[in-house]
Amino acid sequence: MNMFCYQCEQTSKGTGCVNIGICGKKPDAAKLQDDIVAKAKELAFYLNKNAQYGNVCTSSSKILVEAFYSTVTNVSFDTKVLDKHISELNTHIKKQKDLYLDLSKQKGVQAEAYITKLSVAIDERKKVLGEDVVSLQEIITYGLKGTAAYFANVVVVGKVNDELLKQFFEIVDFLNKENPTVEELVSYAMKTGELNFKAMELLDGAHTSTFGHPEPTQVKVTAIKGKAILVSGHDLKTLDEILKQTEGKGINVYTHGEMLPCLAYPELKKYTHFVGNYGGAWQDQKKEFNEFPGSIIMTTNCIQNPVGYDDRIFTTGVVSWPGVQHIANNDFTLAIEKALSLKGFTEDQEEKTITIGFAHNAVLSAADKVVDLVKQGKIKHFFLIGGCDGAKSGRNYFTDLAVSVPKDSIILTLACGKFRFNKMEFGDIEGIPRLLDIGQCNDAYSAIKIAVALAEVFDTDVNSLPLSMILSWYEQKAVAILLTLLHLGVKNIRLGPSLPAFITPNVLNFLVEKFEIKPITTAEQDLKSILGQTV
Repeated sequence: MNMFCYQCEQTSKGTGCVNIGICGKKPDAAKLQDDIVAKAKELAFYLNKNAQYGNVCTSSSKILVEAFYSTVTNVSFDTKVLDKHISELNTHIKKQKDLYLDLSKQKGVQAEAYITKLSVAIDERKKVLGEDVVSLQEIITYGLKGTAAYFANVVVVGKVNDELLKQFFEIVDFLNKENPTVEELVSYAMKTGELNFKAMELLDGAHTSTFGHPEPTQVKVTAIKGKAILVSGHDLKTLDEILKQTEGKGINVYTHGEMLPCLAYPELKKYTHFVGNYGGAWQDQKKEFNEFPGSIIMTTNCIQNPVGYDDRIFTTGVVSWPGVQHIANNDFTLAIEKALSLKGFTEDQEEKTITIGFAHNAVLSAADKVVDLVKQGKIKHFFLIGGCDGAKSGRNYFTDLAVSVPKDSIILTLACGKFRFNKMEFGDIEGIPRLLDIGQCNDAYSAIKIAVALAEVFDTDVNSLPLSMILSWYEQKAVAILLTLLHLGVKNIRLGPSLPAFITPNVLNFLVEKFEIKPITTAEQDLKSILGQTV
């Protein structure tokens, strides 16, 4: 066994990748990512001790968050970059340890040494703690990785919150506990969900205060003649920089994947050369990037092996791939020059548009009409169908479900899972589109706000609404969102296409009993069950 990783949905044989990751992660990179998690737990120990003395270090906390984010699936594959994260962690461990020793001495308190008997290796911990405890530890760890991704974006837009960073390293430090009880683990899993909700809320506020609230917008999903740059990932601030630096240069900018919702923000769509979306979800990038006749910029996670276009793809932020040019300090000159040297699109494609931009502000502005249509019986059910997409078989389920829901139902969708069906025609119900694209994965916050607002109007709770959540999952941000929903008490979530390998049967039984989580079956069977029909 050269490595072991089972943090994503596509893990080999449904049990774990042991020779090379299905994502392309090699054993040396996997080992370094395990080392990063171990070092991060050590740094969290000292950050937590110093916070108890009233000292919260923002710079060290940011390093901790960024390091955790670098271990998310499809973020960083470059061992040199991963080594750099370890070096930075070591620097900040020393800094925080020295501070802790000094503060302890000042207060006349005996300082504790960081000693851990817990192995990073999952199989070793299972021997000591048992499979169920390790399963819960991994749920927390992967939830924290997902939360770190959202925090990293918050840091980029300059809205860092020390109190939330403190909660982050408190939970990371909890993972150092040698003999945690199941009750403690469940409690900290819920704390992770609560923290992730706050991170998404902070990110939503940062985005809307900077770029305005998304508004219903028709966007082109076909190309137009001209030089081109394709921007993928999730980072709105970086996209804004790219748009500023390409303005007036004769280059059209397109979104890809999770950047599609950016075309609905007023302060982004004001750029006339921001022309539309190209392609679909992240797992289709190898074909789509190969065919794209311009340069490509990856702003956050979701990168795949760029064979065939490695000379015209660029990474930025935490993203890295061996041999791919990395852009630092938001200077996109290299990507711009490359785009100008390439042929671009030589003719306009036949125009096709879709409508996006139904985040919480847009939907709630039409809430009175929606509520009225519900009371009239013209809208009978809401389906939230979305989440993180992937390439593994079985994901046609979500398309089958979307096209099968009754015509008197509204479909809310978010994250890259929507690309399974977002170009299909669903029509409307008296002017309310039947398909409402809420946005990125982090815009699960919008979905929650919409659900809570509807529950308040109908004087009930979210679980009593005619609302069903059917979520696909792929990586750790989806884990963080699921923990958020569980923290909020949301029940009856259908999850698929397969259940996480890191969840043991006993932990699954607990989730089913406490939160009524349901593994997906078939679209036909689940739809009948949701609508109370005989299966």
